[in-house]
Amino acid sequence: MDCGRAAGIGTSRVATKQFLTCGPHPGGAVFSQKEASVPYLADDDYEQLVQALRYCVLIHDAASKDILWANQAAADLLEFSVEELRPLKAHQMSAQEQRYRRSVGRQWLQNAVDNGVAVTEWAYRAKSGRVILTEAIAIRVELAARQVVMVQFRDIEREALVRRDLLRTEADLNRTEARLSAFLDNMSEGILVLDETGRITYATEAAAALLDSPLDRLPGIRFTDLCTPGQSRSNVVAALERTAEHGGSEGLRYEIKLPSGRVRWHAGSCQHIEIENDLSGSLLLCHDVTDHVLTEQAHRRDVQYLNYLARYNAMGDMAMAIAHELAQPLAAATNYLAGTQSRLAGTQDRAQASDQPTEPPAGYDDIQRGLESARRQLDRANHIVRSLREYVTTLEDSQQHADLNEIVEECSYFVDLRAQQSGVSVEYVLADEPVTVVCEKVLTGQVLLNLCFNAIEELAGQPDVRQPVSVSVGYDGGYGVVTVTDCGKGISHMPSDQVFYGAFTDKAAGNGIGLALSYRIISRQGGTLTARENTPRGAVFEFTLPLSAQ
Repeated sequence: MDCGRAAGIGTSRVATKQFLTCGPHPGGAVFSQKEASVPYLADDDYEQLVQALRYCVLIHDAASKDILWANQAAADLLEFSVEELRPLKAHQMSAQEQRYRRSVGRQWLQNAVDNGVAVTEWAYRAKSGRVILTEAIAIRVELAARQVVMVQFRDIEREALVRRDLLRTEADLNRTEARLSAFLDNMSEGILVLDETGRITYATEAAAALLDSPLDRLPGIRFTDLCTPGQSRSNVVAALERTAEHGGSEGLRYEIKLPSGRVRWHAGSCQHIEIENDLSGSLLLCHDVTDHVLTEQAHRRDVQYLNYLARYNAMGDMAMAIAHELAQPLAAATNYLAGTQSRLAGTQDRAQASDQPTEPPAGYDDIQRGLESARRQLDRANHIVRSLREYVTTLEDSQQHADLNEIVEECSYFVDLRAQQSGVSVEYVLADEPVTVVCEKVLTGQVLLNLCFNAIEELAGQPDVRQPVSVSVGYDGGYGVVTVTDCGKGISHMPSDQVFYGAFTDKAAGNGIGLALSYRIISRQGGTLTARENTPRGAVFEFTLPLSAQ
């Protein structure tokens, strides 16, 4: 019996064994019936092996492409018996789509005949009409009597559904990723991911813009190194440590120094993140709040300015009351001393004019010197009271035409007093003629005092410096100019844009007005307050005020 006839018998055990023994040997040789009698497997084993396959098997004639045989798995999947399968053609057991038409199926089988192997995805149609998508491989097999094509296929409908779901999911993920990327690129808030050492591992375009740095240069940079040293850096480090230890989210605000040297304020939040074993560190969200911070600082300065004005009003009222109360006792004491001196002098004059002149009593000269010294001290006290009354005026009357020379002279007493206490000398260089400006005389004097006191304190801490503080008055175009120069350590250690950013002085001997308020007072009056380095050392502070039209 040849192999073709054996295959045409049906699914009997003998036929199956004979068909298989005509198939290719694993080494490539063809088994003969004589070799099949070698007792490696029993007769029943061949059919059991084939029928136990989970893969479906169809045997086609290589020439006619007719079905010669099928295993039970194929019969079950297609819902046909082997006898029912034999006469079926491709279009009778395939899906109706054009790609599964009979000519395509025959060509696929022919490709296997020509090339030895052909692989495809084929949609079979079961007896019930159910379409089954399969993965099929056609293999040419050389039998003793004929050439056949063995088709092995398996149901991949579920796999195809899963694959389609995966493709849809991947497409959705790609769309979501694209949208998220576009969203992150267009949001003003920056996002940074820091590792456990505080180094940047991820940054959005917005974060790179906030840090004024190219995006590709940020990874690897320790974020806290970008924060200004001091309170800002300490606050960020502490927040990162707390969230890493206790979890949760924590708000923070910090100051950043950009590569250009500019300083900006950022606010946001940080939280510790752990994503499986892939990512562990801190997520930092930040946005620029520089304008808000500057507004807050300006508001604080305004509040301090109002507090200063209120304090100054109270001080003025109190000073006027004290001056008024002291004026009468001082005047009376002065009169008493003058009267005492006059009576002593008169008594001595009469003694000298008598017929028998007498010598002054013992200690007379000492008494005179003591009274004269007391008189000078009272005169000094009266001068202080007069200066105080002239200096302290109500704010409503402070806007006036004033000579900068006079303002310097009125302040000189207080400046000299502070200078003597600190062991510093002060020289005054006034203009040859009045320098009349329109200003708040009292507040302008306070600005001058602040600049002079700062210069004196600079030199007081440097006993090796012998040069005096210089206060000069002059003109510059349509402005009157007051310049205070010292030879201290200068202002190079201070950022140029922050010299006048600050609050009231916190010095023990402070007078309650700082450079920030001084700057505001002068600016409000249409003037300027500037600071620059002195040559070879020290600082020069200078303010200008518009000259009066009178």
